[in-house]
Amino acid sequence: MTTATDTSVQLRLDEGWLTVCAASRLTPGRGVAVLLPDGRRQAALFLDRARRLYAIDNRDPFSGATVLSRGLLGSADGRVFVASPLLKQRFDLVTGQCLDDDEVRVGVYAARLGA
Repeated sequence: MTTATDTSVQLRLDEGWLTVCAASRLTPGRGVAVLLPDGRRQAALFLDRARRLYAIDNRDPFSGATVLSRGLLGSADGRVFVASPLLKQRFDLVTGQCLDDDEVRVGVYAARLGA
């Protein structure tokens, strides 16, 4: 994974790849929230300790609050997840599936490091 200071984080949206922040804003194990172009939605970006990049919706579907970027990263059965800081439900960072309720999931964005 490239870690140069001029590297940016990009998300795949309907319009194509969108640069959302500098990669230097990401700290392994912690999340960052970014506002999407529609002005209402947010994405939560995560860089895990293995330096893999993930992006999911920042809105916690249980509380309605935009807080998932403030959650704690962990892993269970080989699945990397973020636990909501409010009600502690865990969301798989690859699929968006809630690990605590099979009927709930959050949106997932394709994410990459770009120039």
